[in-house]
Amino acid sequence: MIATAHILINVKVGMAKGVYDKLSKITGVQHVDAIAGPYDLIATVQGGDFNAIGNLVLNKIQAIEGVEHTITCNVIQFEA
Repeated sequence: MIATAHILINVKVGMAKGVYDKLSKITGVQHVDAIAGPYDLIATVQGGDFNAIGNLVLNKIQAIEGVEHTITCNVIQFEA
């Protein structure tokens, strides 16, 4: 089963478009939106498991210049 998460991202002032563009090119990032409110961007990511998602966030997303803070919200599937 593929794991999915939404990553809430704060970026430095004036850097949202550049971070958005870089996020969109990362393997595993399915979708990115610029949003209004306490966060600047939200990315939907997928990986083989939640450990893979954690590594994606730590090694790829947080490494982008301008990213200040992230919150990972894992998607939980209800079982029937």
